[in-house]
Amino acid sequence: MASHSLKSSGTPSIEELISRLEEITSNIENPETGIESSIGLYEEGLSIAETCKKRLQEARKKIEVINPELAKTLHETPRTKDLFDSES
Repeated sequence: MASHSLKSSGTPSIEELISRLEEITSNIENPETGIESSIGLYEEGLSIAETCKKRLQEARKKIEVINPELAKTLHETPRTKDLFDSES
């Protein structure tokens, strides 16, 4: 990953990971990016997306423990339902 600032634990924040995903998307969409580079970037993006998914699932579990009533009010769309309910 490029020189992104990290949280004190050395682990990138979700915001930093999303920023990297945006960067990857931009690079893949660039016609000057070669096929081999695009494949490598795609693989990196998949890994980052999986990390984000796991972190968001963990965050939701914490919310459910801390404030069960709030957890009940979280809006679920088909997309977020799949994200949070799938156990990978």
